[in-house]
Amino acid sequence: MTQNYSASRLAKLAGLFFAAALAFTGCTTVSDQSFSKVLQAEEQAKLHLLVLREGDIIKISFPAMTALTSANSLYGAAVNLETTQQIRRDGKIVLALVGEVTAAGLTPEELQAKLSELYAPQISSKEVLVTVQSSAFPVYVIGAVAHGGKVMADHPLNALEAIMESGGFDLTTANTKRVKVIRNENGVMKNYTVNLKIIMDGQDSQPFYLKPSDIVYVPERFSLF
Repeated sequence: MTQNYSASRLAKLAGLFFAAALAFTGCTTVSDQSFSKVLQAEEQAKLHLLVLREGDIIKISFPAMTALTSANSLYGAAVNLETTQQIRRDGKIVLALVGEVTAAGLTPEELQAKLSELYAPQISSKEVLVTVQSSAFPVYVIGAVAHGGKVMADHPLNALEAIMESGGFDLTTANTKRVKVIRNENGVMKNYTVNLKIIMDGQDSQPFYLKPSDIVYVPERFSLF
């Protein structure tokens, strides 16, 4: 009788353990799916960050060339082609032998291909390397935050992170449901409304990533605007 009871009890315990294992596996799957969404958003932001912008500092080199020089037939002198410079406000850089080149709006790989084509008549090697030395862009946070102003970002930055960089919400007055992101798109100021309360409440939501010179405005509750 005792043996039968023990066997029955062990069977029940095994069943409970199996059910718990299934429940744990189910929770892990949901977590993995949520994490996958976060990774996808991060990858999209990284791709956006790789596009060169005004103000970025880039280095251009020619690894296959000895001493990084090229015989310039027009001037009869060796020219140092390697350069490190900041992309101007008009999106251009100035390079030896080829002059002004538009860099903003291209990825480093696209600029490499463009320079290889431009330098083809001038040099024997087509290997050009573009590396980003520094990439930072400003966004602005105003409204019901601890201390508003300019935030400099050197990595993908979303609206909530920009607010945290500004000391966080003024929780006594901030309307976290209707945060505005004001963006200049081709000369037109556009407004986007972002509900950050759902994130603060622990619910899943896609992050709203910012672009250079975006203005994040946190309105006050009961504001007319």
